[in-house]
Amino acid sequence: MEYNFITDNKALAVFCQQAKQAEAIAVDTEFVRTRTLYPQLGLIQIYDGKQLVLVDPLTIDDFSSLEELLTNPNVVKILHSCSEDLETFWHAFKVMPSPVFDSQFAASIVGMGPALGYAKLVEIMLDITVDKGESRTDWLARPLRDEQCDYAAKDVLYLLQLYPELKSRVDAQNKLPWVYAEIAHLATKKQTPLPLDSVYLTVKNNWKLSNKALLILKKLAAWRTEIARQRDMALNFVVREENLVAIAIQQPTSKNELRAIQGMNPHEVRIHGEALLGIVADCQNVSDKVCPPRVKRLNDIDGYKNTAASVKKVCLNIAEKYSLPPELVGSKKQINQLLKWCWFEQDETRDMGLKPDLLSSWRFALFAKELIAIPSLNLPNSLLQENA
Repeated sequence: MEYNFITDNKALAVFCQQAKQAEAIAVDTEFVRTRTLYPQLGLIQIYDGKQLVLVDPLTIDDFSSLEELLTNPNVVKILHSCSEDLETFWHAFKVMPSPVFDSQFAASIVGMGPALGYAKLVEIMLDITVDKGESRTDWLARPLRDEQCDYAAKDVLYLLQLYPELKSRVDAQNKLPWVYAEIAHLATKKQTPLPLDSVYLTVKNNWKLSNKALLILKKLAAWRTEIARQRDMALNFVVREENLVAIAIQQPTSKNELRAIQGMNPHEVRIHGEALLGIVADCQNVSDKVCPPRVKRLNDIDGYKNTAASVKKVCLNIAEKYSLPPELVGSKKQINQLLKWCWFEQDETRDMGLKPDLLSSWRFALFAKELIAIPSLNLPNSLLQENA
């Protein structure tokens, strides 16, 4: 198939100048994420209907023309299941594509099926079988084989072909603004890191700890995340999560005691032993007053099941009214996110300065009045005015 491989700044600028004249462009990325915290960009595919290009980010150092294209409000960016693509662009360039038409979300919102994969969507709409044989390739290795390039190019070739019909179906149901709003909200979340002091709230089994042990876990989780962000290391390649909990409980005072913890990797002790022991030591003589309160679990809250069922009923009613998949309207995870935001002082969503999904973006207009009518949520009526 025909495509151009772009490896220099000038060729990229020339293409982006042409592509910004298009109403919509298909965009995809290939990346590697094995031992790193962030995705490592290996290739960018773009098709504007006239020219299909594969952009090599390893040989280009001026991406200003691409950044301008990705953020051009007059050019729709078509992506499929774009969560990791957004994260990749944000990490690589500190820009978010906008506006974005996500073909997976669009297909779901018009009843074609929840979370359809790209290959399945192409098969349904274009009657074309897509070979996914290169999906696990090393996109940072050079040179790329012809088979790899063909595979990457087809991801945007068919994506642009899907767009007119898919957009027409969404538009016919007056849901096009929802597609753009959904991805804009997702982009906001991708740009908003969890504060270091709140990271321990995401650690499994944190609810089992209290007082000094929980303070140690809080400090350890913040330290690990800071190291991971600074060095671009996957969290568990710094220290495994279960080991943080074990250290917080056992509170070792020497490297020998650290090594004795079941599951503790000698590599973790050798590289980070001093830092880990230092955090434990620093927490020994603190007052209980500075220790964080025990982490609550929704399952332990009286009325949780009844309230969750009431919210789920609202979700099902909205799904039926607007012919939407229930899991797209409000998943169990999104329902729990809402309940934690309503009931807990310690909450990751609030700490990020965000509101729960069910009270954000396009869902707010559908949910707010219905949720305020559920007394056990304790939502204030002023919420309607705040978002008016």
